[in-house]
Amino acid sequence: MKEKPQSYYIKKYFRALPTTFCQGCGNGIILNAFARAVENVGVSQKNILIASGIGCSSWIPSPYFKSDILHTTHGRAIAFATGAKIVNPSLKVVIFTGNGDCAAIGGNHLIHAARRNIEMLVLCINNFVYGMTGGQQAPTTPVRALTTTTPQGNLERPFDLCKLVAAAGATYVARWTTYHVRQLIKAIEIGLQKKGFSFIEIISQCPTYYGRMNNFKDAAEMVMWFKENSSVKGDRKILVGEFVNLP
Repeated sequence: MKEKPQSYYIKKYFRALPTTFCQGCGNGIILNAFARAVENVGVSQKNILIASGIGCSSWIPSPYFKSDILHTTHGRAIAFATGAKIVNPSLKVVIFTGNGDCAAIGGNHLIHAARRNIEMLVLCINNFVYGMTGGQQAPTTPVRALTTTTPQGNLERPFDLCKLVAAAGATYVARWTTYHVRQLIKAIEIGLQKKGFSFIEIISQCPTYYGRMNNFKDAAEMVMWFKENSSVKGDRKILVGEFVNLP
């Protein structure tokens, strides 16, 4: 199949460009991947409802993606999305959330939506910090990583969000990085078509806070680090792949 030009996606799927994301941020890659997955699956934009919480990642759909969007309160995107799904079960409900928004203040909603196996797709963008509020330690900050609130190195073990939602009962669970664009698009395609709770963790670069604090010279170096330190075999620092895929 012939690849469609970027101008096609810009006209059909994007409401406002350029974005206001920091230079080198991975959010643009994720926005592009989502648009291509929607195109490939053939879901009507009129049937998509996107909910997002608070944080850099929550600005990916709002205002940039051309569909109905709820930009909600901190950590509550899944709760709002659940209400929308109950009122209109025919909606294809998608949540854009960050590691802080989803795993800290929104952690309770995440666990119970997975436990109830509510039909929705959660895209959790994990940049290892609270990016929008100054680069503080988050529930997914790696051990010994430097943040603005852990200047001597993080001492706490990070959450494995994929294991968490898999144990709670999710139907589909996967993790990719912004280096694995084709795999990410495919995972989003699968998640959009599942009749249950789908969760995709996307490891993404934040050169402004996490990268600068941890001696990455730029975003490109961070993405190459993702490439060199991730594996589907579990023999590197970042385990990627598809972990749950139930009918």
